[in-house]
Amino acid sequence: MEKRPIEPPDGGYGWVVVTSAFFIMGLTAAVLKNFGLFFLDIQRHYSVYTSTTSWVTSTTIAVFHLGAPLASTISMHLSQRSVIMIGGLLAASGMIIASLGLSLPWMYVSMGVLQGLGMSLCWIPANSMVSHYFKRWRPIAYAVASSGECVFAMIFSPFFQWLIESYTWRGAVLIIGGLQLNLCVCGALMRPLQPNPVTQNSIQGSKDQSGTTKKVTFQWCLIQRPELLLYIMFAILAAAGFFIPPLFLVPYTNSLGMEQYWAASVLSVLALADLLGRLACGWLANLRLVRNLQLLTMVVTAGGVVLLLLPVAQDYWAILVFSSMYGFLFGCVIAIHVTSIVDIVGLEGFDSALGLFMLLRSSGGFVGPPAAGWLVDWAGDFSAGFYLSGFCLVLSGIFVVFVDRLLERKKLPVKQTDSCSDTTDDQIINADRTDV
Repeated sequence: MEKRPIEPPDGGYGWVVVTSAFFIMGLTAAVLKNFGLFFLDIQRHYSVYTSTTSWVTSTTIAVFHLGAPLASTISMHLSQRSVIMIGGLLAASGMIIASLGLSLPWMYVSMGVLQGLGMSLCWIPANSMVSHYFKRWRPIAYAVASSGECVFAMIFSPFFQWLIESYTWRGAVLIIGGLQLNLCVCGALMRPLQPNPVTQNSIQGSKDQSGTTKKVTFQWCLIQRPELLLYIMFAILAAAGFFIPPLFLVPYTNSLGMEQYWAASVLSVLALADLLGRLACGWLANLRLVRNLQLLTMVVTAGGVVLLLLPVAQDYWAILVFSSMYGFLFGCVIAIHVTSIVDIVGLEGFDSALGLFMLLRSSGGFVGPPAAGWLVDWAGDFSAGFYLSGFCLVLSGIFVVFVDRLLERKKLPVKQTDSCSDTTDDQIINADRTDV
């Protein structure tokens, strides 16, 4: 019996959805990636330690992840379109309030809580829409959509630096808040998929399988699946490592005596390499030469090794080389780490699993930057932050190996329909051949 009356169209209006998601990624994740440009100005404005300033970004990252189950649940009861528009208003209001420069606690609330929650309400539904509109071309569609983060990050690095020098950091934050109002326009373009006509027998079958309930209820019980739990452990460690380099690259290059614009250009090159990595890995994943989880293990481990070696770079060009390598490998990870959730729980459990994934991953993003900031304060050298980041990424790759081996052992021809136990084992069995 067909469990999914809504079949991914794999094209058509889906490419409008991808374009909208492209801009959503740019106006959320790309802004977050360039928070490092404001780091020293905010630190000087409030006269606080590096670790204290790091809590601003850390709060944004944590709330961004913690809001994921809320975003998934509201999307199930309303629509992705409505949730994205609400998120756009929250994100913009957070930046506008932050521009007032009231106090550091207000920065935690505005740039941290409001901005983080707004990003979550935009990012989660956008990813969900792309995954539901595509099946065969899902890796490519997601790679194109997520590349908006890289394209906008390249543009935003020099643009934000110019805004800071022209209007101070507070004026720059106010203008960014205005730009984020365009998230509401992107949300308006997210047209929900319409169910395909079904027969009376199909309707009866869906009732028997409690399909309707599954579509509107957040499946917390998915956390009982060991493969998803191990994958979340990978996500926690990866999040702890991933958010450190963009935050400390600019201060690190400044500490070596380089001018601010040269330091900002490192983020632009990082974003360009990130873009190439996403597109290249999305294309490679579509070829199915290796399993997605195998590919993920290779790129995340290599990224960790590059970060461990980055502090040996003591001049601009050496930093540029290591940053490019890391950016490319980071892009490879981003291109497949979300779509790999479909390989683990199937498309029907994707929305709930993504919410759980983001919720629990928040602990890594929340602890990583402050821990790196504390190490930098203690060691008096920004290199310590990169060592921590690289170690976390290498360790995270081990958990991906465990997930891949566990899924391989479960490839048995057993049909089950409960997505909270081993619901999608059947889908996983055929994922390498039919679900991209």
